[in-house]
Amino acid sequence: MFSRLRETLNAYKQRDPAARGSLYVFLLYPGVAALINHRVAHWLYRRHLHFLPRMVSQWSRFWTGIEIHPGAQIGRRFVIDHGTGIVIGETTIIGDDVLVYQGATLGGTGKDTGKRHPTVGNDVLIGAGARILGPITIGDNSRIAAGAVVLRDVPSGSTAVGVPARIVRVVGSSPFAESLDHVSVTDPVQLELSALREQVELLEKKILEMGK
Repeated sequence: MFSRLRETLNAYKQRDPAARGSLYVFLLYPGVAALINHRVAHWLYRRHLHFLPRMVSQWSRFWTGIEIHPGAQIGRRFVIDHGTGIVIGETTIIGDDVLVYQGATLGGTGKDTGKRHPTVGNDVLIGAGARILGPITIGDNSRIAAGAVVLRDVPSGSTAVGVPARIVRVVGSSPFAESLDHVSVTDPVQLELSALREQVELLEKKILEMGK
């Protein structure tokens, strides 16, 4: 337990330049508190209890602004940056070395049963305000851009952006800590609109030439 906590604190220090030290992160970061509370709630949940783990979850939500259902499975070195407004559903599965920014939702669509929340692989970054909905899979080493709404599977090593999200590039296999750029991505809809605009301008030019 203590070795995993040490791993988590080190992950925060590695990925957040504002982190001043392990004790600083442990005492002052709501993401760490939410994760510790979740570990307790999940342990109770796996023993087929209902009220107590949910109570721990709701207490944690009140103090941290982060809602993690006790049934969610979360891997090692999970980092929450800021965290306010994050929601993680009951059947969500999250791998190792995942970074989630504030306002992100890993939720359901309201029409699925059984496994109704996302499965997130290892080394995944989920940007601020992103929505990942339904029993879909986010592949290893993927990036979900801020504000994206993801409704379909995302292949490993990809970046998804937009509403609904589209795959705009493959990030390759670079280490997670060296590939945190989820802002400078091109909107595929904008690319399509630009291409259409160029075609319209070309047609207008040809029409004007024919009229001369």
